[in-house]
Amino acid sequence: MRLAAIDIGSNGARLLIKNFRTTQDGNQQISRVMYMRVPLRLGSDVFTLGKVSKERMLMMKHMLKAFRQLMKLNQVDDYRACATSAMRDAENGKKVLKKLYEATGINLEIINGREEARLLCNNIVENIESATGNYAYIDVGGGSTEISLLHDGALIHSQSYNVGTLRMLGGMVSKETIENMKADLHRFAKDLPGIRIIGSGGNINKLYKLSRNGKETREVTVSEIRNIYGKLKALSVEERIEQYGLKADRADVIIPASEIFMVAADALGCDVIKVPNISLADSIIDGLYRTKYAASDM
Repeated sequence: MRLAAIDIGSNGARLLIKNFRTTQDGNQQISRVMYMRVPLRLGSDVFTLGKVSKERMLMMKHMLKAFRQLMKLNQVDDYRACATSAMRDAENGKKVLKKLYEATGINLEIINGREEARLLCNNIVENIESATGNYAYIDVGGGSTEISLLHDGALIHSQSYNVGTLRMLGGMVSKETIENMKADLHRFAKDLPGIRIIGSGGNINKLYKLSRNGKETREVTVSEIRNIYGKLKALSVEERIEQYGLKADRADVIIPASEIFMVAADALGCDVIKVPNISLADSIIDGLYRTKYAASDM
């Protein structure tokens, strides 16, 4: 069985296709068929104009038509398409979704911050050793940051903050919002002793890769992030692209993303961030399989 996920984020949009197969001995084999990322930058419209522009909607239409053809080419049996923070905030979001559905046939749904956090955490619990202990799962996006608390493998609280990389670049995150997030994190750390951080998103994965230095464990220390952050911030966007091989739509947002993770780590009293290679697209597609197909595939 082949399933697909479309994730329309504030910075990028992604198409992920996976193949699910249950072997004769009952084990599940999951393989990635294809992955595509488009630097849509939807938040550049929404966080400044308050809506999706006609130009950006035209880009989305062409992109979704291409995604539909790629799903046909790869014989996808089912899919789920989700949009997050930017589309949640766009005053014309529902109107745009209707027009895109009429033009492409792709049924795109806007999910709220709590649903986004739930999807991500469910996948984290199943894919890493977080069955015991206290964890703060932090997903930093272009428009928002989702922070969820896990205790012994169970999601006990989730919160979405309008603190995202594109919002910060646009100067649209108030000091009060940051302070409120820090206050919540201080309280979480007090309530959940020994809490550890699991980080998600393209920026923390890039920070991990830049700091890897031969490490086999998928984690990055906060001191390593500070070191890389200092080096990157001293450079122009063009210099970051040239010297570190960053993509154009990563070279600017990696600075505010680093700041968000450092603020969160300091507030929680953590010095290491685990970085499993799991994205929202993975969570959408794996959740689709679990809820609709897992029982029938046994």
